[in-house]
Amino acid sequence: MSSKIQVKAGNIKIGGGADVSIQSMLNIPSTDIEGSVNQAKRLEAAGCQIIRAAIPNMDAVKLIPALKEAVDVPIVADIHFNYKLALEACAAGVDKIRINPGNIGSDDRVKAVAQACKARNIPIRIGVNSGSLEKDILAKYGHPTPQALCDSALYHASLLEKFDFHDIVLSMKSSTVSTMIKAYELASQQCDYPLHLGVTEAGTERMGLIKSSAGIGSLLLHGIGDTIRVSLTADPVREVYAAKDILKALDIDKSGIQFVSCPTCGRTRIDLVKIAGEVEERLRDCNKNIKVAVMGCVVNGPGEAREADIGIAGGDGCGLVFKKGEILYKVPEDKLVDALIDEVNKL
Repeated sequence: MSSKIQVKAGNIKIGGGADVSIQSMLNIPSTDIEGSVNQAKRLEAAGCQIIRAAIPNMDAVKLIPALKEAVDVPIVADIHFNYKLALEACAAGVDKIRINPGNIGSDDRVKAVAQACKARNIPIRIGVNSGSLEKDILAKYGHPTPQALCDSALYHASLLEKFDFHDIVLSMKSSTVSTMIKAYELASQQCDYPLHLGVTEAGTERMGLIKSSAGIGSLLLHGIGDTIRVSLTADPVREVYAAKDILKALDIDKSGIQFVSCPTCGRTRIDLVKIAGEVEERLRDCNKNIKVAVMGCVVNGPGEAREADIGIAGGDGCGLVFKKGEILYKVPEDKLVDALIDEVNKL
């Protein structure tokens, strides 16, 4: 149940049955063009499909053509308050604008942005969160409730609709997962616009991944959401890895390695934690559609993991390499990872 309306940012379709796309945001100062470009290249290589950049002033607009030349993924200009920055970003060739029209002033300014975006087929994402609610909406509900977030997003959308602009994406983020989930559920019932999912200010990599998995995962599992960002206080590349893992865990993304490993127990006689981490990292960029298992013992190995295409199971300072539940051979513990990678490469 993705949105009925579809928009297009560069070469990426959002909503209307399109695949769920992965976004992230540069965290290098916009004035550091070389650093921003290098980070954008890393994000693209990691699998990021849409890259957002803060455009806080006119000097920062220079970053847009540099990014467009360096990467093939769509670039989003993140703009607050100054409508002239949106106009300049459009002229610079940006693929999408993130701006809240209610924060840029008069109808004439909103109209100018809507017309500039419409002329170039540039969609606009409206992004509201618990800290950005209008005073009248906050007064009505008393605090940032799910309906308050939804009302705010639809209010901003109505300002664009006045000027016959409908290439809109909505987001209603909260750092409280339950509030975020309910807000998006309400939006999916009250409008047909594509929805950008995310938990704002989710925290460090550990807690941010937990909150994002719960919030984003819950909504996607029920068919709500068209594009996602996992917000982490970490390297943005880690956001992309996390988003890809969420989509894989939900069987939305069936490409690449499906990695399984056991939690270990008293039967384990190898350093499975280290081995599993190394295997996962070495296979991160592998695009083969296979299931790989790293198990601590033969109980969990060829037996419980027989569905894996290839795997290893620990012994006492050694391990078995198995394929579809059938044992291939035994190797010393220090050769297990290399043996597994070799077998993956043969598939």
